[in-house]
Parts: sequence; C-alpha cells; structure tokens
Amino acid sequence: MTQNKAQHHPIFGSTILLVLFVGLALFVVSIVGADPASASAASAATFRTKCAMCHGPDGAGSEVGKSMNVPDLRSSVVQKLPDAQLAQIISDGKGGMPSFKSSLSEAQIHALVSHVRSLRVKK
Repeated sequence: MTQNKAQHHPIFGSTILLVLFVGLALFVVSIVGADPASASAASAATFRTKCAMCHGPDGAGSEVGKSMNVPDLRSSVVQKLPDAQLAQIISDGKGGMPSFKSSLSEAQIHALVSHVRSLRVKK
C-alpha cells in the first residue's frame, strides 16, 4: 500500500507542474494580447511613416494627396469597404498608391486597416 502511494506522488507532482506551466503560459499570452494601446500606437506610427504623406495625419488628405485626388479615409465611401478590400488595396496599391506588400507584414497591413477604421467621422 505504501508502495502504491509512492508511485502516485510523482504523477501527481508532474500533473501539478504541468497545470501551473500551462496556466502561466496562458497568463503571459493574455498579457501580451491585452495591450491594444501599444498595437494602436504601432499602427499609428506605421500610418505616419507610410500613409500620412498623402492621406494626412487624420486621413483627410494632405496637400500632396489632395492634388493627387486621394480619397478621404474618413469618408463613408472608404469606411464602407470591407476589411479584406482595404487590406488588398494597402498590399497591392491602387491608382497612384504604391504597393506595401514588400515593406509591411500581413499583421501590419491588418493593423493599418484597423487604424483606418478608427479615423471614421463620428456623428
């Protein structure tokens, strides 16, 4: 009987360690994933460096962009486009807009789509 108990202790201890490890891993993942402020700041910085020259800091269009007839990213026309279409336009370019698929990751492109959504005009 004591031999049987001794065999269960290592299994029980291993199970507890596994549960603690998984719990800790999930906790770390939740902390990393729960920081929308840094993701938002990163996409805003990407927008400033890659997009604002033509689209302006607020999406309304800079002087350069307006001279090239870039769309107002805050407009209902742009805001009604599906996320997939906005991502494709950022990736492949459109009209005079260059392609960014070689200089931005897929995650950065999707973050820019979210940033464009944040520019919508509040009523």
